[in-house]
Amino acid sequence: MRTIIFIGLNKSGSSREAVKAAYGLGYYTVVFTDQEKQIQQRSEYKDVHQLTLVDITQMEEIKKQIHLLQQRGNEIVVITSFVAKFVEIASLLADEYCKNYLSTKAIGIMEDKEKTRTFFAAQSFTPRFMLVTRDMQLPVVLTHNKVNFPVVVKCASSTGSKDVLFAASIKELEQNAGKLRTKNPRETIIIEEYVVGDQYLVEVLVTNQRVQIGAIIRQEITKGKRFIVTGYGVLAEVPSNIAEGLMEVIETIVSMLEVKNGTFHLEIRLSVEGWKLIEMNPRISGGAMNKMIQAAFGYSLVEETLKMLLGEEPTLEKSTNYYVYTQYIILERKGKLEKVTGKRRAMTTPGVVEVYVKPKSGTYVTPPLSMGHRYAYVIAKGETLEEAQTIAKQAANEIKFHLRIE
Repeated sequence: MRTIIFIGLNKSGSSREAVKAAYGLGYYTVVFTDQEKQIQQRSEYKDVHQLTLVDITQMEEIKKQIHLLQQRGNEIVVITSFVAKFVEIASLLADEYCKNYLSTKAIGIMEDKEKTRTFFAAQSFTPRFMLVTRDMQLPVVLTHNKVNFPVVVKCASSTGSKDVLFAASIKELEQNAGKLRTKNPRETIIIEEYVVGDQYLVEVLVTNQRVQIGAIIRQEITKGKRFIVTGYGVLAEVPSNIAEGLMEVIETIVSMLEVKNGTFHLEIRLSVEGWKLIEMNPRISGGAMNKMIQAAFGYSLVEETLKMLLGEEPTLEKSTNYYVYTQYIILERKGKLEKVTGKRRAMTTPGVVEVYVKPKSGTYVTPPLSMGHRYAYVIAKGETLEEAQTIAKQAANEIKFHLRIE
């Protein structure tokens, strides 16, 4: 059986879509998970042929499971991950057990924010930054030629806006750096300038050094205790100055990292000084990203990524060309969820493609401290970005979370 192994899986989003795509392409799907709840909810993963509980942090444990598959006659053709933090592990395993078309070295640099900043330090798209390594004492004195306020302070391994804090003064910086040091004593803390400007997310697929842009998405960010992306606008038509500027940055990244094949996404801001790279990750963005791209252009980016991993030629040919807007819903209060109303009204709004509500009744919900605390989304399409955005926001306003405050 030609088998694709996935390291880690989320209940919904791009990683889930990738498993469904592999199943649809006719491959035997194996998922190694470290979440016991997924084993308990086994019936909800019908497109996973084998779901195995493994400590994903222990390479030898994973290898034991791979050997069992091989002894059983499974032909391992791809080992991959669409989940943050597991992409490099999957690539290391692919180096050993199957043909790996990716560069594990490049993935390692993209997956670690400290390595990303250091590797691209001399590039104009890198914001001014400084590193506080674990052997350096706090508080840190900021030198004016390095970074000026306001700043962002974050851990090198943070994902989904976790451990990313804003500081407008030296006092706030010392407080927030202290919080991160207490929580993650072994990690490097990155202090970098807060870049003002419109933020874009860019999905990139590279095959035989040929760069294809899967989508360019304008982001709407809500700044509370964390920076939470609450809106995504997929651009059907991209202004030439934006497209050309982004391609220049992407080609520099691909060349410097020597990426022959791979997939990654950038979060990047257009400032008065030009493009500034906020972060990059060696995988498609999570959440509803694959679905919103499919609604806009008709192709599945995760499916085309799998083709690249299999050594085939992916094609990002548009069969449709809509502007798409995805509105995420976050909450202002915490409590136990009693019920959610308005989902049907939202879904019947003309132009709405999908409505998704994540938590079930009885779940404890909270204002967002990470992207994982976005509890619902509405995807809508239109002939213009403004039309798609209006539809998505109006439909999202129909959805009400009823909480029991405790």
